[in-house]
Amino acid sequence: MSRVLAIANQKGGVAKTTTAAALATAFHDRGRRVLLVDLDSQACLTFALGVDADAVDASSHDVVLGRAVADAVVVTAEGVDLVPATLELAGLDAAVVDRADRDLLLRTALAAVADDYDDVVLDCSPSLGVLTLNALAAADEVLVPLTAEMLGHRAVGQLLDTVEDVREQLNPALTVVGLLPTMVDLRTSHARQVVADLGERYGLPVLGPVPRSVRVAEAPARGRSVLATAGRSAAAQAYRDVADTLLTGR
Repeated sequence: MSRVLAIANQKGGVAKTTTAAALATAFHDRGRRVLLVDLDSQACLTFALGVDADAVDASSHDVVLGRAVADAVVVTAEGVDLVPATLELAGLDAAVVDRADRDLLLRTALAAVADDYDDVVLDCSPSLGVLTLNALAAADEVLVPLTAEMLGHRAVGQLLDTVEDVREQLNPALTVVGLLPTMVDLRTSHARQVVADLGERYGLPVLGPVPRSVRVAEAPARGRSVLATAGRSAAAQAYRDVADTLLTGR
């Protein structure tokens, strides 16, 4: 059975997509079969891995609505399978509003490929809408990326409240595997204070942190993860370390 890991935070700009791509690549580099699912209508993960969203035959929108996962899979240059996103996802809430099972559609779709992958990584949209609820209902674990800024704390609290609701109503086994500070400049006292405060404030493991690096920003333009484009960078090594922690801590 595959492990399903959701990368979630309703706040934008916290490196969810970068984290999803890097961890999936790190898992694959360790010999694991990995599926990435882009659940953001902006299709940033799809673009970042070199896939043209306008040219795909099927997408995560189709998968959520019942099409087979295998019909939508694209093999990326990283060797990781990807279910790409398209702009159609923006209308998904309206398409499923009358369905009693609307929060469980992704779980049903992924159950059909549970034996085909060791890890399924879900790149969630920056919201707490139907797509994110579907991801949390389908996931075994949640990793929460956040920037090392005090304003980021509020979004984490809101997400953890949503996770608790999902546990009570949809997915009792859902676990928050940790918080991941990203784009961290540890030369500043503010960043150090935020990172030090996270574990105490939320009572959760704090992984990383992932340092700020221009190499991370450059990777999507080349259609690859930072592990492929700047494998020796501190950010790439931080993501490898996080991947190892997630795998050994399972």
